[in-house]
Amino acid sequence: MEYSFSKSVDALSSSAVREILKLTQGNQVLSLAGGLPAEDSFPIEAMREAFHRAFDRGAKSLQYGLTDGYIPLREWIASRMKQKQMHVGLDNMLLTTGSQQAVDLLCRVYFDEGDVVLVENPTYLAAVQLFQFRGIRPIPVQGDAEGMDLDDLAKKIAQYRPKMVYVIPTFANPTGKVWSLERRLGLLAQCRANNILILEDDPYGEIQFDGEAPYRSLFSLDEHPTDSCVVYTSTFSKIVAPGLRTGWAIGDKRVIQMMVKAKQAVDLQSSTIDQMALHELLSCFDLEGHIANIRASYKERMEWMNELLLAQNWDGVQWEKPRGGMFLWVNLPEHVDAEKLLARSVQEGVAFVPGKPFYAAEPQSHTMRLNYTLLNREDTELAIARLGKAFNAYSQSLVTQ
Repeated sequence: MEYSFSKSVDALSSSAVREILKLTQGNQVLSLAGGLPAEDSFPIEAMREAFHRAFDRGAKSLQYGLTDGYIPLREWIASRMKQKQMHVGLDNMLLTTGSQQAVDLLCRVYFDEGDVVLVENPTYLAAVQLFQFRGIRPIPVQGDAEGMDLDDLAKKIAQYRPKMVYVIPTFANPTGKVWSLERRLGLLAQCRANNILILEDDPYGEIQFDGEAPYRSLFSLDEHPTDSCVVYTSTFSKIVAPGLRTGWAIGDKRVIQMMVKAKQAVDLQSSTIDQMALHELLSCFDLEGHIANIRASYKERMEWMNELLLAQNWDGVQWEKPRGGMFLWVNLPEHVDAEKLLARSVQEGVAFVPGKPFYAAEPQSHTMRLNYTLLNREDTELAIARLGKAFNAYSQSLVTQ
């Protein structure tokens, strides 16, 4: 049989993270690669009881449901969003199979092949993969620790006339950066003035280490909530468990309802039983206390990794200490190729993600992303020691070449 795939598969590549994760399965390789939450943070017993209560509701827990999602869960999310100054009704919300599906659905209904989306550089690699697969042109905007450079944003808007801007303004993947309020408002103003949609991806916003700093979402800052230029998406993957594959998107009714139509064509609906069980959990579970525990645990793990990296005292290696999220972004000396360093590191028994796949253009091969949330204290210490051994051996090999 000769299979004839569509032309679109030419732009389809495997996820660098997923391929690296394969290296860590069933052997002694410690992973600093994936964006995996700590498994000891999962509310296993509470979730087990929630599924029992969902089954107690009878056959409807296993029946087809609404494409938009389980109404009680959408109502619960809408109520919690109000606490974050995000006021939406049920028609403004869609439950998705993880927040990744929200990105995909919006791309399906908003872009034609060849359209342009502006992105941070680096940015979430799965979004870049998706844009390229759909024939969408991701164009990078220059930025710094405060967010996108507003002058370069204006320049790229004038040059490329994009349909959308994709951003992760709070604890970004992969850099961990947090946009300033000035940059958030500047992005909103420019996009509103030019009729450009913003996709605000916020999977990590709850994982905050620096107290109650007011990191307002772009959606909450939009002064036109009933005619918003922002579609906001988030997920329960980081604050409950990723295996539930439950995310949500909120935005203007016209956009969300078009995404609902696209979802009907894609998978009809996300899992009924998972949504019902999740609602059962949230109805009688101290989610705020649970999130506080996750924040404390992840902050401790981040501090420990930061301390271990400082102790390595690598020459020319730089990073910013994260204020939240799950990742530490490392700039290596320019002569270091992170992909070659990875090969050496796997030999030593540790894996990370080279930074190159996160770039929409002009990739910097001397960067890498480290995850500090998955491993416990002892394994993190061992992983950084192995990484140090690999780095020193790689650096020595460059000297002797």
